[in-house]
Amino acid sequence: MKTPKNRFTKCEVEDTLNVIGNKYTVLIIRDLLDSKKRFGELQRSLQWVSPRTLSARLIQLEGDGIIKKKIYPVVPPHTEYTLTEHGRALSVLLEQMKIWNKGYRRAIPQKR
Repeated sequence: MKTPKNRFTKCEVEDTLNVIGNKYTVLIIRDLLDSKKRFGELQRSLQWVSPRTLSARLIQLEGDGIIKKKIYPVVPPHTEYTLTEHGRALSVLLEQMKIWNKGYRRAIPQKR
């Protein structure tokens, strides 16, 4: 999803999805909830995500104020990603997603 020029709509759910609704974005946030991570650590955790896509999601999240990127002036460059206060606040949403999924898994039989 692209964030519209006017950042906010009349619907809070749509606004939230404009920030976290892109593919893999929630998984990046999940990984950063534990601790700060380097690009390579995120890439290893999300092996199926191409480096280009991961980079694009990190840029989007930084622009939306969900993560901070810290670049250390060393050779080779050392970059770390951490969640901002707004990013950490998403932990409540992710916890609710886990709770919902537990009930869903019990209610819906697994495909065989």
